[in-house]
Amino acid sequence: MRQGRTLTQAAALSIDSYMFAFCVRQGPSLTQSGYGIMEGMIASLRGIVEKTVDGVIIEVSGLGYGLQVTSEDFGKMADGKEAKLYVYEHIREQGFDLFGFTMQDTKHLFEQLLGVKKVGPKVAMAVLDLGSAAAVRTAIASGDVKLLQSAKGVGKRAAEQIVVELRDKVGLAPGSSAEDVVHRPGINAQDEAVEALVALGYTPQDAAQALRTIDTGLPVEDRVRLALKR
Repeated sequence: MRQGRTLTQAAALSIDSYMFAFCVRQGPSLTQSGYGIMEGMIASLRGIVEKTVDGVIIEVSGLGYGLQVTSEDFGKMADGKEAKLYVYEHIREQGFDLFGFTMQDTKHLFEQLLGVKKVGPKVAMAVLDLGSAAAVRTAIASGDVKLLQSAKGVGKRAAEQIVVELRDKVGLAPGSSAEDVVHRPGINAQDEAVEALVALGYTPQDAAQALRTIDTGLPVEDRVRLALKR
């Protein structure tokens, strides 16, 4: 009976995996059928590891899932040993990619990087390959643009944008260098107060300078009012 249940479970998993892949190919038109594309269908995977040149394959109940992993996580895993990976699914019209992380903390940082303007999965993974998640957070909070820029595919503007958008969101106090990056010409700080001042005739640089010493925790209206008094 134990073997029968295992075979049934494996068959069910195979059907679900087939339908998932089919739905990705067909697109949103299948949402009414109960098999529409859903973000986060695979939250984690636990299985036997097989390392490849592109990442790892995790075999679960006879099915192999190919995942891209960071260099740090790749080094932690061993062929033929069991591992658990927290999964991020990147669904595209052409298909879908799976990204795996041994720690939820690293997955969260990956998702934060994806939220930065013009940063996709490849760039986010390249940034994480710079070191541990803690080291990457430190680089972001301290405004270490040079280090971030050393990641494959990351230019100076992208590195600066990562600092601007995440410097106060990685659990560390932003350093003075990180704050200096915010006020460099051409940087998009995504600040509504800056946008309001620009609409009133300020240049982006003058607006950023006027707001520099004003508490960012204040409502936008208060920050604009205080900036106008300067």
